[in-house]
Amino acid sequence: MWKWEAEEPRGVIVSVHGAGEHHARYQWLAKKWNEHGFDVVMGDLPGQGKTRGRRGHIQSFNQYIETVEEWMEEAKIKQLPILLFGHSMGGLVVIRTLMERPQLLVNGVILSSPCLGLSRPLPKTKELAAKVFHRVAPTFSANSGIRSEDATRNEEVRAAYLRDELRVQRVSIRWYQELVKAMRIAHRYPENFPNVPLLVVQAGEDRIVNKYDVRDWFDQLPLTEKYYKEWDGLYHEVFNEPEREDVFRQAIGFVNLLFP
Repeated sequence: MWKWEAEEPRGVIVSVHGAGEHHARYQWLAKKWNEHGFDVVMGDLPGQGKTRGRRGHIQSFNQYIETVEEWMEEAKIKQLPILLFGHSMGGLVVIRTLMERPQLLVNGVILSSPCLGLSRPLPKTKELAAKVFHRVAPTFSANSGIRSEDATRNEEVRAAYLRDELRVQRVSIRWYQELVKAMRIAHRYPENFPNVPLLVVQAGEDRIVNKYDVRDWFDQLPLTEKYYKEWDGLYHEVFNEPEREDVFRQAIGFVNLLFP
C-alpha cells in the first residue's frame, strides 16, 4: 500500500487499478488529485504488481474485495471524506466491494471504463471448456489478450507499458471465471449498489470493455445522483489518453460538487 499526500487534504481518494497492471501506472493521476487537495491511497491487487503469490491468479474475487477493505481502513485514519476510484477491472472491484460491504461508507465513486462486459468475450466453445477446465487445473494460464495498442492512443504510455516488468500478460482459468462471475453478479443485482453519488467516464472507442454493457448497468442503478460521460474516440484508458486533462476536469468537477 502506498500514499500520496496533499499539503492540506480535504478528502481521500482510494484508487483501484485494472487487470495486468499496478498502482504505479496512476502516479500522474495521483499527483493531479494531490494538486486539488486530495490524499491518495492505492496499492497492488493480489496477483498483480509487486504482490506475492502466483501472478495473474486468484482463488476468489473476494481477495480483491478484502484488499480494498484494507485500503479503506487506511483512508479512514484522517477522518476525511472518502471517494473510491476504479479503472476497468478495478472498477468492477469497486462495484463488487460496495455491493458486498455496505458498511464501507463512501462519499462518492468514480468508475473509469469499468469492466462490466468484454469487447471480445471468449467464443461459446472456449467458454464452456474454461468452465470445466478451471475445476481440474485452476492455475493453468493463458495470454490475457490485453494489448497496449488497444488500451490507449498515447504513444508514450504504450512504450512505457511494453517496458514495464510488472505488467501481467498471462491470467489463470480461475481468474477468468471469477471475473465473469463478478460481472454477472453486478448486472444481476444493481439494487445492491449503495445510493452514493456516481460518475462513470467511459471510453467511446473501447477495445477492451464493452461500453454497451457499462451503459446497461448504469441505466439500471436506482441512484439519486449519477452521471455518465462517454468520450467519443477515446480508447480504454481515458486517464492516459492525449485528452486526459479534459477527462480529469470532468472528474474534478464532479468531486468538487461532493467536497466543496
